[in-house]
Amino acid sequence: MNSNSVDNTLPLIGDELPDPVFEAIIEQLRTRRQFDLGAYKDRCIRRRIAKRLRNSGASDFAGYLALLAADEGELDALLATLSIHVSQFFRNPDTFMALERHVLPDLFRLVRATGRRELRLWSVGCAGGEEPYSLALLVDELAPVGLKIDILATDVSEPVLESAREARYEPARLAEVPPPVLARYFTAEGERFRLIEPVRSRVRFERHNVMTSAEFPLADLILCRNVLIYFTREEQARILARFASALPEGGALVLGRAETLVGRERLLFRTEFPTERIYRRLATAVPTPAPGWQGA
Repeated sequence: MNSNSVDNTLPLIGDELPDPVFEAIIEQLRTRRQFDLGAYKDRCIRRRIAKRLRNSGASDFAGYLALLAADEGELDALLATLSIHVSQFFRNPDTFMALERHVLPDLFRLVRATGRRELRLWSVGCAGGEEPYSLALLVDELAPVGLKIDILATDVSEPVLESAREARYEPARLAEVPPPVLARYFTAEGERFRLIEPVRSRVRFERHNVMTSAEFPLADLILCRNVLIYFTREEQARILARFASALPEGGALVLGRAETLVGRERLLFRTEFPTERIYRRLATAVPTPAPGWQGA
């Protein structure tokens, strides 16, 4: 779309985006970053895009489209705005308590029973890294003997991943970290705290898009919290089916408090901790996927 077709007198206020502007923006993300917004809930995405427009320094819609077309940095900033969610260490502490006391020890046993020596954990939509680093802290405390723990953290935005690799956090992000854990695993750097290197090195960060990536990594535990809420029901079902194909029988899936299993995917999992949205993979065949779906 040519930016001249947009009324450049329209102010960048509120979250009302003219359809031509919205379509031009999502096309830029699709063609230049392979980030397809077609399945995302429209109202939520328009609100986040509008927020980025107001913070960009552009004075009108046409000016923003010109900026987006010319500036790779602005495209990355927009992508980060759409993908990032506010998080903190041990967010929803009861969830991590269940993981520490029940789920992880049981997965240790299951993996050993199959003769494997590696446990694979996957944090989807990891944003600032608080979630996968929380897993790494649990693993360090549990110290399973004879097992290698592979923690994969993924997000759609490379700038977001770069920030996560730095592992520097303001105190508000550490509010749920017990003082002894904070003292043992973090060092003060000015007004922030940095996670120590031995724990940082447990996590590897990679760019991955659950909506467009052809492959899903195999995992024994998948945390996908507060990610599915941005997708349509149809796309949620497709993603959940792909999670099921990535998990072995007995593997665990953790969703966000506002998320739940949908459609036929409820037949793939049993509920283990309903309040915490923790599910276990059943020995059930993955449903026939919708057209265009690619298995792991």
